[in-house]
Amino acid sequence: MARGDGPWVWDVDGRRYLDLVGSWGPLILGHRPGPVLQALREQLERGWAFGAPTEAEVRLAQTVHDRMPAIEMVRLVNSGTEATMSATRLARAATGRARIVKFAGAYHGHADALLAEAGSGVATLGIPGTPGVTRGAAGDTVVARYNTLGEVERAFDRWPAEIAAVIVEPVAGNMGVVAPAAGFLEGLRRVTRDQGSLLIFDEVMTGFRVARGGAQELYRITPDLTCLGKVIGGGLPIGAYGGRRDLMEQVAPSGPVYQAGTLSGNPLAVVAGQATLDQLDAAAYDLLEHSGSRMEQWIAQAAAAAGVPVTVNRVGSMLTAFFSPGPVTDYESAKGADTAAFGRWFHLMLDAGVSLPPSQFEAGFLSTAHDGAALAHLEEAVNDSFHALSRSTGSVSRAGV
Repeated sequence: MARGDGPWVWDVDGRRYLDLVGSWGPLILGHRPGPVLQALREQLERGWAFGAPTEAEVRLAQTVHDRMPAIEMVRLVNSGTEATMSATRLARAATGRARIVKFAGAYHGHADALLAEAGSGVATLGIPGTPGVTRGAAGDTVVARYNTLGEVERAFDRWPAEIAAVIVEPVAGNMGVVAPAAGFLEGLRRVTRDQGSLLIFDEVMTGFRVARGGAQELYRITPDLTCLGKVIGGGLPIGAYGGRRDLMEQVAPSGPVYQAGTLSGNPLAVVAGQATLDQLDAAAYDLLEHSGSRMEQWIAQAAAAAGVPVTVNRVGSMLTAFFSPGPVTDYESAKGADTAAFGRWFHLMLDAGVSLPPSQFEAGFLSTAHDGAALAHLEEAVNDSFHALSRSTGSVSRAGV
């Protein structure tokens, strides 16, 4: 890609596409939004790296706390991977336990211990999750099925007083979008509290994306620790982890758990994030929900008319069209989708001027910049692509959408 503007991107050959990748989620206002550009220009005039705290960093931390009250203290880092790596280290130190429970198909960055049965690119490319990772690094990672509370409870039964934390994407986005089943997150909160363990929400993707206060506001669950990224930096490199004060005060220099980074809390990233969050009011989330609902409806209707089995999973402005009669509720059911059919649809949409995530196992993202003209282009592309897909496959079966 060569440049972007609003909901559109242009490649190096000058072709224009409607962007549904959104830099994998951060660009919730679209490309080059005016308030973010202005904030970056002003910060460039002041400087872009100091190796010391800035007022903008403190202001962003306050905004995060205001929107996510469970985050009583927050530490800024440079990526989502750093955030999850640091949060799991803190959980182990705070509990004196070694094991971490994660879910198959969940991707929490590329830290060694969290690559076991990972989603995202690991799932797309069929790469084993742990080449180059020692047995010792992965040996304390316990993998359960997403949306299956019983497997988590059995893990605690098998390793009593050994599990430091359960880390979960409250809305899975790296096996494709998979929403939590009724009672699943509530069950994780209950079992971790009862067992003296911690609950870590990986909201790198969902934070400030699915609601003003992220998935923890949407589902009314209070985690012990939260990991953030993407939207919090408005498209610039950033990450954060935070939570209860008694936990975060164990991070150096207040406590013994060491973590540091030369460019953590970078002034450009924090002003871009602040400018982005300032634009995300109730009207913005209503717009995102409306656009997401329309896209979901268009795909479902076009697939049904074409006789192509498709299941659409959506939470707010995050969406995945699984080429499967569904339902898709975990990594196993996601892997049952027809990836070859998805690949054909992806290229048909690309030919129609729409850039989708090039993987069955990733989320697509809408932005507030997807206006009427952009959505009209999307609707036409969806209808034309499924019509062409039906002709090319000779499908006559009725879709299960």
